[in-house]
Amino acid sequence: MIAPRIMVVEDEEPLGVLLRYNLESEGYQVEVVTRGDEAEIRLQENVPDLLVLDWMVPAVSGIELCRRLRMRPETERLPIIMLTARGEESDRVRGLSTGADDYLVKPFSTPEFMARVKALLRRAKPEVLSSVLKVGDIMLDRESHRVYRKKSEIRLGPTEFRLLEFMMRHPGRVFSRSQLLDNVWGETIYIDERTVDVHVGRLRKAVNNGRMPDVIRTIRGAGYAIRED
Repeated sequence: MIAPRIMVVEDEEPLGVLLRYNLESEGYQVEVVTRGDEAEIRLQENVPDLLVLDWMVPAVSGIELCRRLRMRPETERLPIIMLTARGEESDRVRGLSTGADDYLVKPFSTPEFMARVKALLRRAKPEVLSSVLKVGDIMLDRESHRVYRKKSEIRLGPTEFRLLEFMMRHPGRVFSRSQLLDNVWGETIYIDERTVDVHVGRLRKAVNNGRMPDVIRTIRGAGYAIRED
């Protein structure tokens, strides 16, 4: 199963280390960023499943970054938990009205933080926690590692399975080769982007089986997407 991806924007190093440790212990993929402007650039390149955002970070504040993210189609529904030392009611209202989905005042307990992460993912993006994904006539079972199309089982290799799983979590969304490499193979793996084409070709051949309508869209110059219907 591809683990949910969480970005933490926090400039207090000890807290960033603590959050990374606890999130990774629960199986999440975690990226920690210390500046608001750097986070904005990374979010334009790759949108995670959830964002943990400190209000007071350098360059671009968390509250301003939250406002900007809600104005972009790619991130308007991104689940956001805001962290802050500002505990006044007016500050909480401002944070939530700007677009944060949840709000935690420092200092907070780690168990409460972890519970809120899981609750927000379950509410906003249930597909990242569900064991079964369905898009159109394709069903993918993460636990049994099986894929079916119109009740006929499809045999996939491990890489093609992960590729299909990731695309089914985001039906209709176009991903570039580099985005697929980062999310399916991992950012620390260095392979040629054309490798993506090879595995997409294998996946397409398997799920279409020469007779079914093609479920994978190829967008010239942009990347690949799985059809929503």
